[in-house]
Amino acid sequence: MSDIQSTAVSDEMMANAIRALSMDAVQKANSGHPGMPMGMADVATVLFTQFLRFDPKRPDWPDRDRFVLSAGHGSMLLYSLLHLTGYDRPGIDDLKNFRQLHSPTAGHPEYGEMPGIETTTGPLGQGLANAVGMALAERMEAARTPDLCDHRTFVIAGDGCLQEGISHEAASLAGHLKLGRLIVLYDDNGISIDGPTDLSFTDDSRMRFEAYGWHTSGVDGHDPEAIAAAIDEAIREDRPSLIACRTTIGFGSPNKSGKAPATAPPWEMKKSPLPVPNWAGTIRPSSSPKISGPHG
Repeated sequence: MSDIQSTAVSDEMMANAIRALSMDAVQKANSGHPGMPMGMADVATVLFTQFLRFDPKRPDWPDRDRFVLSAGHGSMLLYSLLHLTGYDRPGIDDLKNFRQLHSPTAGHPEYGEMPGIETTTGPLGQGLANAVGMALAERMEAARTPDLCDHRTFVIAGDGCLQEGISHEAASLAGHLKLGRLIVLYDDNGISIDGPTDLSFTDDSRMRFEAYGWHTSGVDGHDPEAIAAAIDEAIREDRPSLIACRTTIGFGSPNKSGKAPATAPPWEMKKSPLPVPNWAGTIRPSSSPKISGPHG
């Protein structure tokens, strides 16, 4: 387990900061997707503060864990995390310029705009496929330099990602190759922009991934202890893992939570921005400890 520790900020406080930043940035831009960042804030907080190995002051550290936001439409989740965990950018002005021309905080994350963005995402399923390639690259490099390379690849993917054919093909390959250092956190919120996902999507995703040869589990996506236990279990697996995180889209909203309108349109309910500090000084990233376990 990583030694990232929060010395002054609770999981709940950080998750709520992500929600506030995401909601306010989308509202100011009058465009974007606040629902997914608000729903996955608890999962992302646990991942970044307890498991993900990274150094925001040395973002090109070769053996850093990779984080891929396959559900790239929820880009404010990633931007908020980078802001709160000590990366030089995005700063608060970058967040205020979300989705504006020439801003590094584009509507979908773009590789090369800022450290911490491992790949361009947005086309659903593409990020998951990219992550399979990253996990395979780690496998190959670890075979050559096992003392220098043992990082993991973590993904946040949504229902839309799992509906795309590109994710099916990549997931099948990952299972075949037993890429055990790949962990996908599935935002299982049951909602799409058009309404409930069962309008077009009735697969049993966990059974499908098990058929590919993956380890799977399900968890309450708003229970930090359960989330941590599920990730810890996945780390000990020698197969790739899918953790279905049952979440509520737009979690925390008094009138959009759990509903399709939380997916995309900016919300008229907001009255004033919420002041949220940069807590970089209280969150200590891990830059050297190794997570034990077999190479996947």
